[in-house]
Amino acid sequence: MMQADIQIEQAQHSKIGDVDFDDIIFGKQFTDHMYICDYKDGKWGNARIQPYGDLSLSPSLSALHYGQSIFEGMKAYKSPQGEPLFFRPEENWSRLNKSAERMCMPSLPKDIFMRGLKKLISMDQDWIPSKEGSSLYIRPFMFATDDFLGVKQSENYTFIIYCCPVNAYYSGSLKVKVEEEYSRAAPGGVGYTKCAGNYAAAMLPTKLAREEGYDQILWTDAIEHKYVEETGTTNFFALIGNKVVTAEVSELLLSGITRKSIIDLLRNDGIEVEERKVSVQELIEAHNNGELKECFATGTAATIVGIQSLGFRGTQYELTTGENTLTERLKKQITDIKTGKAEDPFNWVETL
Repeated sequence: MMQADIQIEQAQHSKIGDVDFDDIIFGKQFTDHMYICDYKDGKWGNARIQPYGDLSLSPSLSALHYGQSIFEGMKAYKSPQGEPLFFRPEENWSRLNKSAERMCMPSLPKDIFMRGLKKLISMDQDWIPSKEGSSLYIRPFMFATDDFLGVKQSENYTFIIYCCPVNAYYSGSLKVKVEEEYSRAAPGGVGYTKCAGNYAAAMLPTKLAREEGYDQILWTDAIEHKYVEETGTTNFFALIGNKVVTAEVSELLLSGITRKSIIDLLRNDGIEVEERKVSVQELIEAHNNGELKECFATGTAATIVGIQSLGFRGTQYELTTGENTLTERLKKQITDIKTGKAEDPFNWVETL
């Protein structure tokens, strides 16, 4: 484990005055600093915080050719007293290492992740928006840095954390298309990881769905295209009757931290949750007999967002969204916990 202090290079001029926090484009404006740590000779070291800026990379960089690149997504919020708050950051550290193991990358010690994260946010905490619905999005990622074209796992890696202030990822409820042609994940693959290639493979089917007027796609299993898995950016839930159903976590599914939290909230409120295979046909039959009350999606960027319609083989199945829904109640519950406006009975929130 790295014990040396983090080396600090302070930005000479802050960019924060150039940002209109009432009109933020998601993922376009970045804070003043970034945290970097390198893996070399079998150990992590050279931890540093420096001004956010471009990297100098070789054209033969291993990650550019062979895809050893993983990432996480998390957020920081301001409490009513202006204190920076993190939502379940150790879950992100743990999931990053699960991705690293599958992608044949080195494990990142918790000390390196957490100390770097908290020091970075302490330096850039003024960037955390105070506007309701806004937050500071945090992107930890790791990539292979060997300057070598041979097809093998890299011996060198870089870990970086950088941040950007954001408003809501989705401005309203979603129109989602059930995807039956393309596949996101297959047994034995990397579906449960947050590796870059998973998102690259999703871009074409998502583009095609958007051309049809949808906001997102709902992936189905690669074998039969029968069971729903997740959307392009979120986990998927359905309220059928008085119980909530969602696909069970497996090697095919990203284990969402928001997903896990929403399940805890539901069960704490006495609502039955079933984690199991959910077929498209079950959803359609439940819709047709009036049992499908709501569908919603969960994720770090989205938090929780209602689904207004499911498109399947040319038919639109309209759903209830908006006020007085379970979706909106859950959104308020989890947001109030994240922002320190409500009691945190699960000990999810951490401070600096």
